[in-house]
Amino acid sequence: MIHRLCIFGVGLIGGSLAKALRSASAVDSIIGCGRTEANLVRAVELNVIDEYTLDPASAVADADMIVVAATLGATRSIFEQITEHIAPTAIVTDVGSAKARVVDAARVCLGGNFSQFVPGHPIAGTEKSGVEAAFATLFRDHRVILTPLVETNRDALKVVFEMWRVTGADVIEMAVRHHDEVLAATSHLPHMLAYALVDCLAELDESNEIFTYAAGGFRDFTRIASSDPTMWCDIAIENRDALLSALNSFTVTYGKLFSALESNDRDQLLRIFTRAKNAREGAMRKIPE
Repeated sequence: MIHRLCIFGVGLIGGSLAKALRSASAVDSIIGCGRTEANLVRAVELNVIDEYTLDPASAVADADMIVVAATLGATRSIFEQITEHIAPTAIVTDVGSAKARVVDAARVCLGGNFSQFVPGHPIAGTEKSGVEAAFATLFRDHRVILTPLVETNRDALKVVFEMWRVTGADVIEMAVRHHDEVLAATSHLPHMLAYALVDCLAELDESNEIFTYAAGGFRDFTRIASSDPTMWCDIAIENRDALLSALNSFTVTYGKLFSALESNDRDQLLRIFTRAKNAREGAMRKIPE
């Protein structure tokens, strides 16, 4: 049981976690903290949190579980502001999509509390943002990856593991670097491609007509281009090295596709398309609905 939960960033992820834990009667009280008071007021109105503050130091004063669900760009600043005010037994975790830089920031900023930090990342979300997009079943049957370190307190790890398990998530552990490489390929790269495609088409002279006649395939492929640009800019920068590697791999494959089309090589196109179809069908059997 979490007695007092503090959430930085009461949006889709932070708000959904609060709702899931409240629904499971796994938390006594929840305080939210963020930069936008209107969003926090709305979170109280929706009974997502019990109270809020704009002051990070007072937010963590009595909390036994602190969840940083703000944008990656704000994470280091939050660590810096709370480090002197965290109770010795309080657990700190996060939901960031890129772990290496978060871990580096925690190691520098949290000092003696670093062993109480359990890096985490729920593999769940939608293209929507804000507390009104939050819902209690967001994490059900989805994976949550924890990336504990040698220094991580085992008891703290167990508590965070149980917190996510209560939401209905499948909780697994992974090394920090491996996490960032996997997510660069499976999540960050697709977002870059969706943003790039829509931006490319929007720059064309015929963009209005193109979007008018766009059908289901365009809608499905580009859905994630409606995601929060600030959040995804932070993710791209924070996971820069792994994302550049993934982009480079894609560029090689794209070059093969371009070359095959340019040379009218139907056999090569068919090989690429067939491999992709088979790989996707195999992958979809492993992905939660």
